[in-house]
Amino acid sequence: MAEKIAIDKNNFFNHLSTLHATWKADKRSGNTLFGGAGSMVILMGKTRTEETTFQKNNAVHFWLLGYEFPATLLVLTTEAIYVVTTAKKAELLEPLKGGKIPLELLVTSKDPESKTKAFEKCIEVIKGAGKKVGTLPKDTTTGPFADDWKRAFGEISKDVEEVDITPALSAALSIKDPEELVSIRNASRACSGLMSEYFVDEMSRLLDEEKQMTHKALAGKVEAKIDDSKFFNKLARLPAEFDAEQIDWAYGPVVQSGGAYDLKLTATPDNKNLAAGIILSSFGIRYKTYNSLIGRTYLVDPSKAQEANYSFLLSIHEAVMKEIRDGVIAKDLYNKALNLVKSKKPELENHLTKNIGSGIGIEIRDSNMLLNAKNTRVLKNGMTLAITIGLTDVKDASAKGDGVYSMVITDTVRVGDTGPHIFTKDAGIDMDSVSFYFGEEPEKPVKEKKESKSSAAASRNMTRTKLRAERPTQSNEGAEARRREHQKELATKKTKEGLDRFTGTTGDDNGVAQKKFKRFESYKRDNQLPAKVKDLTVYVDHKASTVIVPIMGRPVPFHINTIKNASKSDEGEYAYLRINFLSPGQGVGRKDDQPFEDPNAHFVRNLTLRSKHNDRFAQVAQDITELRKNALRREQEKKEMEDVVEQDKLVEIRNRRPVKLPDVYLRPPLDGKRVPGEVEIHQNGLRYLSPFRNEHVDILFSNVKHLFFQPCAHELIVLIHVHLKTPIIIGKRKTRDVQFYREATEMQFDETGNRRRKHRYGDEEEFEAEQEERRRRAALDREFKAFAEKIADAGKEEGVDVDIPFREIGFTGVPNRSNVLIQPTTDALVQLTEPPFMVITLNEIEIAHLERVQFGLKNFDLVFVYKDFHRPPVHVNTIPVEALESVKDWLDSVDIAFTEGPLNLNWTTIMKTVVSDPYGFFADGGWSFLAAESDSEGGSDEEEESAFELSDSELAAADESSEEDSEFDDDASADASEDEDFSGDEESGEDWDELEKKAKRQDKEATMDDDDRGTKRKR
Repeated sequence: MAEKIAIDKNNFFNHLSTLHATWKADKRSGNTLFGGAGSMVILMGKTRTEETTFQKNNAVHFWLLGYEFPATLLVLTTEAIYVVTTAKKAELLEPLKGGKIPLELLVTSKDPESKTKAFEKCIEVIKGAGKKVGTLPKDTTTGPFADDWKRAFGEISKDVEEVDITPALSAALSIKDPEELVSIRNASRACSGLMSEYFVDEMSRLLDEEKQMTHKALAGKVEAKIDDSKFFNKLARLPAEFDAEQIDWAYGPVVQSGGAYDLKLTATPDNKNLAAGIILSSFGIRYKTYNSLIGRTYLVDPSKAQEANYSFLLSIHEAVMKEIRDGVIAKDLYNKALNLVKSKKPELENHLTKNIGSGIGIEIRDSNMLLNAKNTRVLKNGMTLAITIGLTDVKDASAKGDGVYSMVITDTVRVGDTGPHIFTKDAGIDMDSVSFYFGEEPEKPVKEKKESKSSAAASRNMTRTKLRAERPTQSNEGAEARRREHQKELATKKTKEGLDRFTGTTGDDNGVAQKKFKRFESYKRDNQLPAKVKDLTVYVDHKASTVIVPIMGRPVPFHINTIKNASKSDEGEYAYLRINFLSPGQGVGRKDDQPFEDPNAHFVRNLTLRSKHNDRFAQVAQDITELRKNALRREQEKKEMEDVVEQDKLVEIRNRRPVKLPDVYLRPPLDGKRVPGEVEIHQNGLRYLSPFRNEHVDILFSNVKHLFFQPCAHELIVLIHVHLKTPIIIGKRKTRDVQFYREATEMQFDETGNRRRKHRYGDEEEFEAEQEERRRRAALDREFKAFAEKIADAGKEEGVDVDIPFREIGFTGVPNRSNVLIQPTTDALVQLTEPPFMVITLNEIEIAHLERVQFGLKNFDLVFVYKDFHRPPVHVNTIPVEALESVKDWLDSVDIAFTEGPLNLNWTTIMKTVVSDPYGFFADGGWSFLAAESDSEGGSDEEEESAFELSDSELAAADESSEEDSEFDDDASADASEDEDFSGDEESGEDWDELEKKAKRQDKEATMDDDDRGTKRKR
């Protein structure tokens, strides 16, 4: 184990310097924290066994060394640090010598004399540093090493004065550096994910299915989930570098319900069954020795009094959060909460917790940083706090259980200059995120918001009438008002999230990824030149991708990447070969703006060669053109394959036959022949086997992002669709979507052709045929659904789950080149029937914008902007206006903020503006400008045109710009061209010019007699 331990030298000296700076500053200010101590003693005895919370001596070890060193004594002075430890530990500490602060190692062995000498040296240091020595009297340290030191120190206890340095160390450890903050934030995000993505799922499923489970059993399931590293790695809010192996429980999990509540519990003690009413859940997670806490209250069929008290608890929580900032005194936070209770609901004063949180970091609860009515410590930027707002033992005769309940909200926050940064905000605390209704809820006139995203996991496992947000509203006006209110909240939340997300970041040069100079080399040595260059003729070397041109009697090679094109022309008896080279500022398009190491150098724009050999130059020009095409094709193929990752090997099932689904077709197909194969479920993935040449396609569960089953109702096929995280190669093409399908109809003879049916069916036979087809379709659905569920069972460790599209809330649109049915699912918006398929993951969407929403138009467009602003927005065009309200309702129900406007916007310009300075974009209001565009719809015609609106000329030129390099440009151009192609397919497709011509023609016809006019109309 010793060789795996590596102490961070920079971290050690940075933290030790911080401690010394605090120590010296305290001496100058009057010794208020360190009490005038000239030395400090940190004693560590034997290793802790069952304790889950750190004491101050443990915290100092982790803070300085990153590890806990048992049987070790640290003696610190303002000039040096002395360490008494064993030889093996001393080897690990040896690299710390030679720093700005001297470190002396006093090594002990099994010989008692070595330990005695080391202790005597420490006692001399303590005496020499002054009469006061700092100790940690509340730390309970045991073991032979600790006992020996206590005996040795006891001999001089009369000569020195012990001072409690616990508050001093607390102050030194309270302000976190960036690395510490990252660890606490990651622990907090793990807390939020486990609460919202797992606990809510399990709890709501138990309640919905009315299954009995004890608190301890449910807590045990949550506790076991911490070992599921794949679950944490899939959480969207955790960074890619997050190491799920380094998380552990800080305390809990604690689950309480049914009337007996204790907010001080750190484990679930009893075996009572989970009961409706008030359900409390809290736990703490440690990541890289840094802790985070979360606590939530869930209301199941609550009474009106419980709802009112929880709303009041939310207001207290909000008021306290507004006060957290640099310079605030700790007791002022508690007094803010207490005064609010006294003024609004004095009957709850005795039920408010005696403190509203404490400091958190390596220690899960810093007792010197309690947020109570007595603490005069000042909050400073960089501190981290666990804020716990709770009401205990509140009585309510109408409540379930024994009429006594408690409520709590716990969040981990960082103190900022102007306000808090809430690390656990992803697990929602608003009323709709924590409220569940299984009985009949009484109608209430108050406005209710849609279910927030944080509780989306709960809604998956509950019936459609369970949640407040899913019940039909009483009137359309009320629904519209609630939707507007909810959208305002979402818009505000998006702006705040954007500011938090991009604080301290900079853009990437106007949103355009800068092209890098690509080095290329034709030949490394002269002897590699082809022998034919001695003839001093133009020679195309296909092997080296080089064109060799004779210049001034010497062969000069030009790599094909330096050549733009070549052309041959004739003039009299001579043929001319013109070679154009790539150089800076050559064209107005961005594609021609090539990067160079020295753009200020002189460049050859073109070379022109003359020869009487016409055919020779024609062949050379053709070879150069072909070489250039091949180079561009190779570059394009390389670019396309950049995101293709080699998969692990499929682990086949050997001890039994795998579960199979026979007679299914694959999309995209393996080869040109359309033949059915079979799909097998193996240990870590799927395998599709083709009947020809033993070809197969492997899909690993770890690469599955979404798994869909789409029944054959109203469709010609039944299918299972797999959307992948990273693309794979099928045949010679890469794909993110793999589909297994079977046709749902039988081939029948066409009665209008040469062949006729053997029997003419009557009404009864046709009815029986229809019945048979319905039975066959139902059997297909059952077979494919069962197989999809078996896939989900096999891949449950990887988080694979079956999703089924909701056809009843689908709408038609044009995501590519054809009008198709687009259907929402629980986690995505999909079109799976016709390739190219469309799968948009909902939690990756930043905002949606509805374009061309104005009176008189029969269609509108829908644009989805991804949270990854470098991804081009997705356009779904030509959606019938009849679906407008249902689309808005669906967007609102899944907590996607949306805006609408009357015009098509230039998303190329918008995304470049966002990417160039994301923090500045959100600081200026973020996506609110889209709502402003909508609000100004009825404004003056003389208003200036927005810089983000597509003009008519831009719409017309969109196709011409499709060759530009920017992925935003390509996508925007394609989308603009789709608008033109499909806007004419509907009845309202005539443009203004055609309507004007038509009107003039009708005016002319009006002057003719009836017969002539009738004749013209027939034409």
